[in-house]
Amino acid sequence: MGTGTDTAPYPGASTEIGAGPEARWPALLMHAAFFLLLGASLARFLMRHPGETRTPWIIALSAALAALHAVGPVLGTRSAPRRLTWLGVLVAVWMVLVLLAPSFAWCAVPLFYTGLRILPLRAALALVSLLTVFVVTAQLRLAQGFDPNLLLAPPAVAALATAVFVSMQRQAARQRDLAARRRELIDDLLRTRRELAATERREGTLAERQRLAMEIHDSLAQGLSSQQMLLQAADRSWDADPELARRHVLTARSIAERNLAEARRFVHDLAPADLAEGGGLEAALYALAARETAQSHGRTAVRCHVEGTPATALPDRVQSALLRIAQGALANVKEHAHATAAALTLTHLDDRVVLDIADNGRGFDAARPEPRPPGGVRGHGLPAIRARVQQLGGTLTVESDPGEGTVLSAAVPLSPAAPLSPAAPLPEDRT
Repeated sequence: MGTGTDTAPYPGASTEIGAGPEARWPALLMHAAFFLLLGASLARFLMRHPGETRTPWIIALSAALAALHAVGPVLGTRSAPRRLTWLGVLVAVWMVLVLLAPSFAWCAVPLFYTGLRILPLRAALALVSLLTVFVVTAQLRLAQGFDPNLLLAPPAVAALATAVFVSMQRQAARQRDLAARRRELIDDLLRTRRELAATERREGTLAERQRLAMEIHDSLAQGLSSQQMLLQAADRSWDADPELARRHVLTARSIAERNLAEARRFVHDLAPADLAEGGGLEAALYALAARETAQSHGRTAVRCHVEGTPATALPDRVQSALLRIAQGALANVKEHAHATAAALTLTHLDDRVVLDIADNGRGFDAARPEPRPPGGVRGHGLPAIRARVQQLGGTLTVESDPGEGTVLSAAVPLSPAAPLSPAAPLPEDRT
């Protein structure tokens, strides 16, 4: 009857007096009932048997029984042997008291409860049976003659009390099991949420890494590649044509200045420099075409053409992505296609915007891209372009044949429902 946390002695039983609100009130009720029955029995004895020689013994035993019952919760928190010893002494004192004064027999009902809580089920049933026999014997001693009620009522009360107690304990055990399962489910849910959060963080990190890789490829890496090509050309023509070499160096310096502006904007996560200068995507594409033509010194003429008028301004995300797609496609044209002409065509339709990049270069087998030329610049190329289009919920079409040039067509929907989720990393391009 203590407040310990010992294992239940039988399935459905609890050894805790304060296991929870549902188990605390029966224990308090039984304590109160015991002291009320003990006090009533003592008062009845003193009223009916005043001045008898056994009266001091009855009073002393009643006080001892009350004291034992009162210290039970404290002893119940200790080891099981001490608890069993306490229960044995309590029952022994009660039995002596019943033998001296049978009216104390009704204190057995709270003792039923105490034994059922402390002992294993079979031992508890044996104790209940023993206490019931004492109650029946005591009542028959008080009766003037044989009374069937005195013989049958105590066993019935004992059986009812035992059945109620066992039922309550098993119900409490089921509730504890349900609570434990709920805790497990909550723990599983929290663990799943933590795992999902960790997965989202990993996916976010990979998506950001992919975005940074594409930004670096489409801006800084392309500029550095162009500078390298121009400086190599200047080195080759330094003695034969100093004026051409000087133009190559000036063009490389211009590209370096533009790369520096791109790097600063990249650090601050701003829009591409061409878009930041004003005029929107169309002006940026015209500027890109003019710049690529000038940097090639007439080897590759790049034209830009815009068809249709947008109903509303394109989102900054779409403008930035389409400009990066155009930059990446023209970089491939310059580095791999050996084209003499290229065209940028921006078409505004009702439900989408389409950017076409066409060149008259050497082309390739679109189903089986040709290997990278020796010494070629390693980059993202077509996979980077495809990833940008997928981020906007669009589609990329590539048409090319060896010797027939190449046409890239990026179609981006204008519907708000277009997915904007990060695209998965794609394999490295070979074109």
